[in-house]
Amino acid sequence: MRKESLITCPEFEQRLLRPEGPSDEWAEQADELLYVLRGRGRATIAGEGIALAPGTAAYVAAGSPWCVDAAEGLELLSVLVHDPLPAEGTTHTSVSLDEADAGRATAGRMFRLLAPCRSATQFVGYIPAGRAPDHFHRYDEVVYVLEGHGALHIGGESSPLHPGTCVHLPRTLVHSLENFGPGEMQVLGVFRPAGSPAEAYYPDGTQATY
Repeated sequence: MRKESLITCPEFEQRLLRPEGPSDEWAEQADELLYVLRGRGRATIAGEGIALAPGTAAYVAAGSPWCVDAAEGLELLSVLVHDPLPAEGTTHTSVSLDEADAGRATAGRMFRLLAPCRSATQFVGYIPAGRAPDHFHRYDEVVYVLEGHGALHIGGESSPLHPGTCVHLPRTLVHSLENFGPGEMQVLGVFRPAGSPAEAYYPDGTQATY
């Protein structure tokens, strides 16, 4: 298993995993949230076989074993959630993006909630062309850009966004994400504490509206 660390912070470690054949994994001290970026394969999580295809998401509770049984061009995004909440008997969950529940956020944005986990929320966000108002969240978040091009604006400075860009947004950091268009931007986010991606606040502390 080839592993590339993208972001390391007190709350999370975001990594790219590229299995080159069967391999065993075990995150004893962290919950793990997985998302298939490309390729196909099969995995076994806590004894259950799961087909892997683009858009497959999975939660693996701390201490639960998982392994890749077969891989063909497989690339996964992994987020380790440090100091997780007790799993209360749940070893894992999985869901495909097409089956995930959809919701609406601010500035005309949509999202789909992925594999449920008590410690953190995993979602795919769909961002139309344009720039969102400056805002902040009360959760700590790591983001990975799946599709689209744009910019992240923080404190008067801007950084480019494109497929493969990864970002750490500490809680209460005022920011704005802009999609240059013309198509939709898609981002994969994981944040804690778990909650709704729609929860956001303007710089003056008032809750953002739809």
